[in-house]
Amino acid sequence: MEVLVFGAGSLGSLVGGLLARSHEVTLVGRDPHVTAIRERGLHVTGEFEFTVHPDARTEPPESADLAVVTVKAFDTETAARALGSCSLDAALSLQNGMGNEETLATRLACPILAGTCTYGARLSDPGVVECTGLGEVVLGPPGGGESEHAERVGGAFSADLETHVSPEMPRRLWEKLAVNAGINPVTALARVRNGALVDGPTSDLAREAAAETARVAREQGVDLDDETAVEAVASVATATADNTSSMLQDVQSTSRTEIDAISGYVVERAETTVPVNRTLAALLRGWERGVAVR
Repeated sequence: MEVLVFGAGSLGSLVGGLLARSHEVTLVGRDPHVTAIRERGLHVTGEFEFTVHPDARTEPPESADLAVVTVKAFDTETAARALGSCSLDAALSLQNGMGNEETLATRLACPILAGTCTYGARLSDPGVVECTGLGEVVLGPPGGGESEHAERVGGAFSADLETHVSPEMPRRLWEKLAVNAGINPVTALARVRNGALVDGPTSDLAREAAAETARVAREQGVDLDDETAVEAVASVATATADNTSSMLQDVQSTSRTEIDAISGYVVERAETTVPVNRTLAALLRGWERGVAVR
């Protein structure tokens, strides 16, 4: 399969690197990372140790069987415009937050798939990506149900990534949102690694954010109970205890965060009050404005 990964940062590079062992992969990203890959290949470290030589560029090619979108949520519109002139059979979002699939669908004529990815990744140097934790990819139609495109992509991914095709992507996406709402803003504001949310003063805050998200999911017609959402946060925090969350990495590098598509999305969709998510969103947005990245 010809796979185009749009957004070859940490996660995109890891997913693309793993897929490049079996498929023809093109990584679209920024320099100096792209140049380093062209010159020396992509070196994957951590849980894996290998080097692959995918095509690497700063603009997408004219066509691909599949586009895997891994940009930050606030860059989804830009990605959709860039991919609009690319002939694609399907596109898969492996992004944080909600609403990405709808944004892609406004610009792309191909079927759009939703996905979640729990592999941990970190760019350690240009041309080098570290897998900081094993995980899985779950994908399927964003509205739920089954599709031939989902089955085809799932089959292609399975050789290189732990992959499951799910007919329940709405619930999967909201559960992932609950995990992100519980972990990302709390770790970013407290400047702690994920393991600090297993117990201690920040754990209750993370659980409350997840429970609020589950309540909003039910308001939107998605069957996600509070206990499942809270347990998912605890499970991910335990499994990734030594990891620095993506939002904390953004804060440490003084970059814009995905708070709008995570806590902000919960606030926007809520029919009742969600004070924890509202507070977390306000604090991160305030920080972004204060450091001039918003």
